[in-house]
Amino acid sequence: MLDWNNINTVLLDMDGTLLDLHFDSYFWQKYVPQRYAFTRGLDIPTAERLLAPIFKQHEGTLNWYCLDFWTRELDLDIAELKRDVAHLIAIKPGALEFLQRLRQLGKRCVLVTNAHQDSLALKLEHTRLDNHLDEIISAHQLGLPKEDPNFWGELQKHTAYTPQLTLLIDDNLHALRTAQQFGIKHLLAACHPDSQQPKHHTDEFVSFHEFEEITPVIDSQSIPR
Repeated sequence: MLDWNNINTVLLDMDGTLLDLHFDSYFWQKYVPQRYAFTRGLDIPTAERLLAPIFKQHEGTLNWYCLDFWTRELDLDIAELKRDVAHLIAIKPGALEFLQRLRQLGKRCVLVTNAHQDSLALKLEHTRLDNHLDEIISAHQLGLPKEDPNFWGELQKHTAYTPQLTLLIDDNLHALRTAQQFGIKHLLAACHPDSQQPKHHTDEFVSFHEFEEITPVIDSQSIPR
């Protein structure tokens, strides 16, 4: 599926790719409406109905991923609420083994996430993914989400990479499309971001379900010396 001989940098999404998206799905679709309803004396269906257009308005923008923005917008301490359900944060099966194998092969592994710094810190605290990565970059450092076509050029200013020798693994099809427009050659879609939901259709992109499907096999000749 992947030509590892022509890949030297692997850009990895976090939520829905390395981590189970169930934490985020539950938080935004269930827990936030519950807390919003409680603080305003509403029933939950009414809270969901009020929140839906607000969420829709900011989908795909940097605000969508910004905990500070939602704290102001909803008058809820979003970072603190995330800690309430942090027990749901989970690494995808096989993800750590995949990262370890890439490091053995000498591939540079860079986490590139839209997650806000507070959300990122919470997830690293619970998973220690940072121990398996060469670099971690949040879209908030760049001021653009991955859905923006200018993101990938800005990323190069923060961490040098050659698009023709780079693999992006992501569950966000819009992000994969902007990366493709920029010239990133190797693109792979995670088709089962949320373990509690059905698999996604990944349209024009090659996809994988489990990490073991894409984990490279190592022999003595493939290990850098």
